[in-house]
Amino acid sequence: MSEHGAIPDEPSIFDDDEEATGHGVVRIASVAALGGLLFGYDSAVINGAVSAIEDNYDIHGQALGFAVAAVLLGAAAGAMSAGRFADRFGRLFVMKVASVLFLISAFGAGLVDNLWLFILFRVIGGAGVGIASVIAPAYIAEISPARIRGRLGSLQQLAIVSGIFLSLLIDFLLAQAAGGSKEELWLGLEAWRWMFIVMAVPAVAYGLLALTIPESPRYLVARHKIPEARKVLTALLGERNLEIKINRIRETLKREKPPSWGDLRAPGGTFLLPIVWVGVLLSVFQQAVGINVIFYYSNVLWEAVGFSEDGSFVITVITSIVNVATTIIAIALVDKIGRKPLLLIGSAGMTVTLATMAIIFQTASLDADGKPELTGVTGPIALIAANLFVVAFGMSWGPVVWVLLGEMFPNRIRAAALSLAAAAQWVANWVITVSFPELKDISLGLAYGIYGVSALLSFLFVMRFVRETKGVTLEDMHDDLAPLPTPPAVPH
Repeated sequence: MSEHGAIPDEPSIFDDDEEATGHGVVRIASVAALGGLLFGYDSAVINGAVSAIEDNYDIHGQALGFAVAAVLLGAAAGAMSAGRFADRFGRLFVMKVASVLFLISAFGAGLVDNLWLFILFRVIGGAGVGIASVIAPAYIAEISPARIRGRLGSLQQLAIVSGIFLSLLIDFLLAQAAGGSKEELWLGLEAWRWMFIVMAVPAVAYGLLALTIPESPRYLVARHKIPEARKVLTALLGERNLEIKINRIRETLKREKPPSWGDLRAPGGTFLLPIVWVGVLLSVFQQAVGINVIFYYSNVLWEAVGFSEDGSFVITVITSIVNVATTIIAIALVDKIGRKPLLLIGSAGMTVTLATMAIIFQTASLDADGKPELTGVTGPIALIAANLFVVAFGMSWGPVVWVLLGEMFPNRIRAAALSLAAAAQWVANWVITVSFPELKDISLGLAYGIYGVSALLSFLFVMRFVRETKGVTLEDMHDDLAPLPTPPAVPH
């Protein structure tokens, strides 16, 4: 990592042909990826509480969208600052800070009864989300062998979707126990408040488990803690070529100049480098297809077209299970068939399913309140299309974008570029999330039509600009990738 970024400039400490201690690396990567579990939980927990928040604070439309999306503003700030703190205090320290932020947010959002304080605590939790979204792929990319880097990098997305599933399941169970999300459950608090408070459990677990994994060898060498770095490398690699590894890291550190945002500019200093545009647009397209509308608003969405609150909770939990299953499929495929083919398959699937949903909602009859009614076969078709959309996203754009962002940038700019791309992802997520309530009130068909067009554009973008990185070591990434065509330049 660098002062300005969030991914190690040092290549993986493993060579492609080395037999690293597989189970040890997988365990360490899994613990690091647990930040993604909280990332997913904190992002999606709002789903079961949207209706109650709307009533409790008497907010609607744009104000409701802002309250739901507040977590994403904190996430953008957390993503931009994670690298600076990780370089100064260490990767593990930043993981522990994220766990504390999650803990504060859990109790704050669940206990306060003031809208602006609720938003503040959601922003605090969002900062934890942003930090976790950057520190896990950074740490994992730094310690992973190239031959399994894609699979280990995908653990981040598996943890995210598992966190989404866990939060939606807990939302459902708490609402069932109370007889509704707005009903009192324990200690005089409504069920929706407990949905946030329960997040304290995985937050504490994440912080404690962070104590069980080693600090990054690169950070230790950069801080001249050679004995500690030697101990970590011995645990990971054994004694073979140990001093060669340490010297390699030292030499890389000597060659580096401190990265800065200026490194992202193309020659001439006016526009961003093409590869940076690719990373930023990958992040934007991942959100522009509307995936988080499914996980933030699906309860409200299905209730709006005639399903009961219980039925909507069940549908949402089933969708999250589908998301977990397809992410596991992606982990199995990403190092076999590659990143680019998965993205293309996913874009095609999302285009078809989103177009189907747009047509169904646009042509649905309206009830007395002006809300669409799904009658006959249109309801089941909409449900199938929504879940197939999640399948298409879960086996492609969900995990693969995180893998690419962790590996696609040249070493010199990887730090700043990943921070910029991650921040762009959270801003795009915020725009989609905050705009959906108003779009829904105008027309669900329009909303899904916009997301469908974004999916089609994502297909064309991948075809033109994205290069395959499967099996390429991080140190060779820049040399092995074909020159990128230059996207339309936008003033910096």
